[in-house]
Amino acid sequence: MIQEAIAKLINKEDLNYEMAAGVMNEIMGGEATQAQISAYLTALHMKGETVEEITASAGVMRNHSLKAEHDMDVMDIVGTGGDCAQSINISTLASIIASAAGAKVVKHGNRAASSKCGTADVLEALGLNLLVEPETSVEILKEIGICFLFAQKYHTAMRYVAPVRREIRIPTIFNILGPLANPANANMQLLGVYDESLVEPLAKVLSNLGVKRGMVVFGQDRLDEISMSAPTTVCEINNGEFSRYEITPEQFGFTRCRKEDLEGGNPEENAEMALAILKGEKGPKRDAVIINAGAALHIAKGISLEEGIRLAEETVDSGRALEQLEKFVALTNR
Repeated sequence: MIQEAIAKLINKEDLNYEMAAGVMNEIMGGEATQAQISAYLTALHMKGETVEEITASAGVMRNHSLKAEHDMDVMDIVGTGGDCAQSINISTLASIIASAAGAKVVKHGNRAASSKCGTADVLEALGLNLLVEPETSVEILKEIGICFLFAQKYHTAMRYVAPVRREIRIPTIFNILGPLANPANANMQLLGVYDESLVEPLAKVLSNLGVKRGMVVFGQDRLDEISMSAPTTVCEINNGEFSRYEITPEQFGFTRCRKEDLEGGNPEENAEMALAILKGEKGPKRDAVIINAGAALHIAKGISLEEGIRLAEETVDSGRALEQLEKFVALTNR
């Protein structure tokens, strides 16, 4: 099937759901050669990926993953990466704060790809055991409202694709599939993207994948989070309905900062910055984390963005967020 798909893509023809899913099954099942995978990913990128192709591919990637089975409403807070901002781990900290405020968060992530420090890197530096078994992760989620699913552990079929991606070094559909392939099938999501053209298509993909409430956000300074240094484009998902709008830091009482003010460092440095924020240190880094945690609480609890932001601030200032991190680390190491 992959040979037929490559021929279609070279002629700029879109693939239907069945063919896109079939090809991804061949790739994830180890049935496609490295040359075929390379040609397919390149041709698909040159044509431009459609909502249907992305939905089908993400669904297959989920099917091939190790599962974290549960029956709860859960959310993920994640960025596509690729923004080259080298910022602190905003979505990771937002996940800890949102869960401490009552949201159930299944954080799915990996080591750094385009940055110095990915989610897995900073959590490991903070003391988290990344290799917890799925059943234990679900138990931790039930107990404290958060768990971490390490992509390398859950998506072992990616071993067929990784060498090709390393060698061709161009953006491919896999740059956006990771954040769409949460092994716990999160039905709520705050997704940051590195390109404004992805905002509405990925909102539709999330809805197709079963996300009932969510936001896809693009910081207009090319940050894959809600930005503190520029307006942010948002497409909100609410049970199959979509609304596009723009927000700014000022409308929530924050002072706009420079993009460089959000820069992080290596895992140890980012862990130190994370602890400082959770201990109450003020400044633009805290503001960026708070506004994103507030958006997550808006999604998870159905409260306004303003109410979500205030709740995130209270959660940090009361010490509950720091306590949540300490519990999280302890439970993964017991």
